[in-house]
Amino acid sequence: MRLNKFISETGACSRREADDWIAAGRVTINGQPAGVGSVVGDGDEVAVDGRIITAKDKPKPVYIALNKPVGVVCTTDRRDPDNIVDHVDHPERVFPIGRLDKDSDGLILLTNDGDIVNEVLRVEHDHEKEYAVTVDHAVTDEFLAAMARGVRIDAGLTRPCKTWSLGARAFGIVLTQGLNRQIRKMCEALGYQVLGLTRVRIMHIELGHLKPGRWRNLTEAEVAGLAPKAPRVAAPAAPRVVAPVKAGPSAGKPAPAGGAKPRPAPIPFGQPGGVGGPPIDRRSAGGRGGRPGPRRGR
Repeated sequence: MRLNKFISETGACSRREADDWIAAGRVTINGQPAGVGSVVGDGDEVAVDGRIITAKDKPKPVYIALNKPVGVVCTTDRRDPDNIVDHVDHPERVFPIGRLDKDSDGLILLTNDGDIVNEVLRVEHDHEKEYAVTVDHAVTDEFLAAMARGVRIDAGLTRPCKTWSLGARAFGIVLTQGLNRQIRKMCEALGYQVLGLTRVRIMHIELGHLKPGRWRNLTEAEVAGLAPKAPRVAAPAAPRVVAPVKAGPSAGKPAPAGGAKPRPAPIPFGQPGGVGGPPIDRRSAGGRGGRPGPRRGR
């Protein structure tokens, strides 16, 4: 098992944060400094900051939804006085799934399940995140169309997305990617300034009436919707049925190659209708080869 996965499964942190700990030299395997990408085998002893951690340390899974207020920072660094962990103050060691800017508010999920984190954050899964945005001047159809097509920012051209009007100076937007300060940068590129940004949905989980600063446990159905999906297996193709060919009167006889009619025998050289011979007199000839046909009476 990879070291970052082993650490995350003990509930200590997410895989991404585990990689940071490993790179910082805080993790050892059997007393030796570990490297990013290290593998843990049966019987190996893993320690973080000198404290041994084991699979037995894995706590009961926790999944919560928080309505993050403006000013709270999505970090687990307790040295930051505005860190999200202290704000939630959960008895278990939880960490945020993704991020939400300090000056933005709304829905963010927290957990101690590293596998769920990877499932939600993988860009290729195209998970939707919905936002309500307020800007400094009138929202036009042209602005909404430009946002929906994709806007070139410092990270490149953003993916096409869904947009709609929520009022004179407000709009809704659904993204399937999570670039740093993406919506703010998209608006700035089009001459708009974001005054307020609230995330109202992540995948199938909605903010609803959760008050700012409060959190709730996810329901069983919501957690089930976050679980990694089994890969789809294509159904086997139905066998092709070929209808039997009925025997006709010519059955048993060899068919001409390619199904074409047999070609007539070539006319000998110098004969009427052949190379070097006179043309066939259709009036007197009864067929190919210049043979005279029966004479008609006058």
